[in-house]
Amino acid sequence: MAEHTVKSFDAELELLGRHISEMGGIAEKMLADAMDALANMNAELAQQVIAVDPRLDALQRTVEEETVSIIARRQPVAVDLREIVGALRISSDLERVGDLAKNIAKRTVKIAGEGRVPRAIGGLRGMHDLAVVQLNDVLDAYAQRDAERAKTVWVRDAELDALEDAVFRELLTYMMEDPRNITFCTHLLFCSKNLERVGDHTTNIAETVYYIVGGRPLPTDRPRGGATAAA
Repeated sequence: MAEHTVKSFDAELELLGRHISEMGGIAEKMLADAMDALANMNAELAQQVIAVDPRLDALQRTVEEETVSIIARRQPVAVDLREIVGALRISSDLERVGDLAKNIAKRTVKIAGEGRVPRAIGGLRGMHDLAVVQLNDVLDAYAQRDAERAKTVWVRDAELDALEDAVFRELLTYMMEDPRNITFCTHLLFCSKNLERVGDHTTNIAETVYYIVGGRPLPTDRPRGGATAAA
C-alpha cells in the first residue's frame, strides 16, 4: 500500500513537471512569434499570438488546482513541498511571460500599417534573442534540477537590462530626428520594456529552481545593468 502511495505521488509530481514543460514551450513560441510579427509588421501573426494566450492561462489554472489538491491530500514536507510550491511559482511566471508576448503582439497590430524606421527593430531583436536564450536555459535548469545553471541565468539578467538601455537611447534618437517617428517609437519603447520584464520573470524562475534544489534562496538583490535600471 505504501509503495502504491509513493508511486502515485511521484506520478502527480511528474504530471506537474509536464505541465510546466508545456507552459514553457508555449511561452517560448509566443515570444518568438511576437518578435517575428513585430520585425515583419505582420498583424495576422500578431493576432495568432494573442489567440494562444488563453491556452497558457488555462494551463496555469490547472497547475494551481493540482498543487492545492496535492498539498491538501499529501501534506508534503521538505524537498517535495519545495517541488510543489516551486511549480506553482514557475507557472505564474510563465503565464506572465505569455502576457508580455501578447502585449508585444497587440502593439504590433497597432503599428503594422506605419512601417516607420524599420532599423529601430534591430535593438529589440537583440533583446528578444537574449531573453529567449535565458528562458530556454532556465527551463532546462528546471528540467535537470541544475542549481548552478539557474544561478548563471540569474546573473546574466544584467545584460538584458543593459540592452534595454541601449534601445531606449536609440529610439529617443529616432524620435528627435523626426517627430513623425514619435508614436511608432513609443510603441517600440513599450515593447522593449516588455522584453526586459520577460528577463525579470526568467530570473524569478531561476531563483525558484535554485531554491527547489538546495533549499536556500539566492541573494535578495538581483544583478542590474544600464542607466534605465538605475533610474
